[in-house]
Amino acid sequence: MNILYDERIDGALTRVDQAALLAELRTGIPDLTILYRREDLKPYECDGLSAYRTTPLLVVLPERVDQVAAVLKLCHQRKVPVVARGAGTGLSGGALPLEQGVLLVMARFNRILEVNPAGRYARVQPGVRNLAISQAAAPYELYYAPDPSSQIACSIGGNVAENAGGVHCLKYGLTVHNLLKVEILTIEGERVALGADALDAPGFDLLALFTGSEGLLGVVTEVTVKLLPKPQVARVLMASFDSVDKAGRAVGDIIGAGIIPGGLEMMDKLAIQAAEDFIHAGYPVEAEAILLCELDGVESDVQEDIERVRAVLDKAGATAVSLARDEAERVKFWAGRKNAFPAVGRMSPDYYCMDGTIPRRHLPTVLQGTADLSQQYGLRVANVFHAGDGNMHPLILFDANVPGELERAEELGGKILELCVAVGGTITGEHGVGREKINQMCVQFNNDELRFFHAVKAAFDADGLLNPGKNIPTLHRCAEFGAMHVHQGKLPFPELERF
Repeated sequence: MNILYDERIDGALTRVDQAALLAELRTGIPDLTILYRREDLKPYECDGLSAYRTTPLLVVLPERVDQVAAVLKLCHQRKVPVVARGAGTGLSGGALPLEQGVLLVMARFNRILEVNPAGRYARVQPGVRNLAISQAAAPYELYYAPDPSSQIACSIGGNVAENAGGVHCLKYGLTVHNLLKVEILTIEGERVALGADALDAPGFDLLALFTGSEGLLGVVTEVTVKLLPKPQVARVLMASFDSVDKAGRAVGDIIGAGIIPGGLEMMDKLAIQAAEDFIHAGYPVEAEAILLCELDGVESDVQEDIERVRAVLDKAGATAVSLARDEAERVKFWAGRKNAFPAVGRMSPDYYCMDGTIPRRHLPTVLQGTADLSQQYGLRVANVFHAGDGNMHPLILFDANVPGELERAEELGGKILELCVAVGGTITGEHGVGREKINQMCVQFNNDELRFFHAVKAAFDADGLLNPGKNIPTLHRCAEFGAMHVHQGKLPFPELERF
C-alpha cells in the first residue's frame, strides 16, 4: 500500500481485551446482536474499496436507537474506537474497520417511517436504500433526486456521510441540498437533531457541516429528505464525438448557453465499449467519447431546450446526435452509464475507481493529462464523468496478481487527484476521502486548514474515537508525505511543489 502508516493515529489506540468488551456489551445490552468469531467478522473487513482490508475486533448490529446509544456510551467510557457502517458500498475505505475497534453496522435500521406528500418530505432510517425512497414516494408522483450509481444498494445514512451525488446532481444537487433534518448520536450517546422540519433552522448550519463528515462527528439514526415532483417530461440526447477534447469542450458550451440539463454525463471510448458489451444500451462503440444530456420539465420547455442543445452539439463538432425514441430507450441510455463501473470490471481482473472534481473549463486539459499519466504508468484508464459539475471517475485497470501493479495503480490515482488540485479542483466529489485519499488531503489543504478541521472534529469527539485515521490527516502524515514526494521527485505539476 502507498498509504502511509501513521503511528500517531494507529499507535494511540489502546489494545482492547475482546473477551472483556464482549462480556460487558452482553451484560449491558443483552438483546444486541454481536459477532466475534473470526469467520463471522471477515465479511466486514472492507467496504467497496476491497484493496484495503482489516478484520474488526467486534461487529455489532443494533436494531433500536437505545442500543446504538448504549454501545457508544460504553465505547466512550472504555476509549474504544467505533466505525459506523451502512451498506458497505463506499469506494474510499470510509467504513474500513479497526483491529482494535468496534464496527457499528446500521443495516437493520431499514424502515421508511413516513412519506408526507403534502410537505414533500420523507422520514427514513439510515439503512434504507436510496432507491427505496423514490419507490415509496412514486404513488404520490414524487421522488428523491440524488441518485448515485449504487442507488439500488447504497443506504441513505452512507449518502449523508459521503454527501453522495449521482447523474442528476448538476440540476438537483448533492445529498446536502436535499436534506431537511438529520438525527444523530454523539460518541457519548447523546441525541442531537441537526436542521429542522422547515426549510431553514436558526443558528449555525450544522446540518451542512455534518453532511459529508464521513462518520467522524456522529452516527446517523434518522434522516428527513426532501421529495420533488416528478418532471412531466424527460428526454435524453446522446452525442458522439471523434475526440474526447471536443466532447469536453461541448460540456462547457452547453452550460455557457444558459442550459442546465437534468443530467450531463460523459464517457470515453473504453467506458463506452465496456458498457455496450455489458448492457447493450445502443452506444456507438466507434466513438471516442459520448455525452448523455437529459432535459426535463414541461413539454414545451423541453422541446425548445432539445433544439438548443442539438445546435450547440453540432457546432461543437459532434459526429452524431440522437434523441431517445421513447421512455424505454431513455432508461436504456442511462442503464449503460449507471452500470459503467461493473461493465469496466469485466474488462480487467481489478480496477481502481478514482473520484476528483475539476472546473468544467479544464475538462480537456485534465483528460489529456490523465491520458499522459496512463501511458507513463502503463495502465489503461476508462473515464466516466458527471461532466456537468466536473466530477470525474477515472477507472484504472490493473491486475493485483501481478507484483507491483496495485501499487502502480494507487500511485497513478494519486497523480490524477493531484492534477485535479493543480487546475483548481478537489480530490473528491462524492466518494469521500476515507482512507484512500488521505495523502492527497495534504496536497489540497495547508497546515492551518488541517488544524481547523481537527478542531471541528474535537468539538464533536474530543477523544477521536469515531472513525479515527480517516478523512483528516495528521500534520505528521503530511510532513512525511511531502518529504517523500520531494525526495522522489515525482511532482509533475509546479503548482504542487510546496508539498
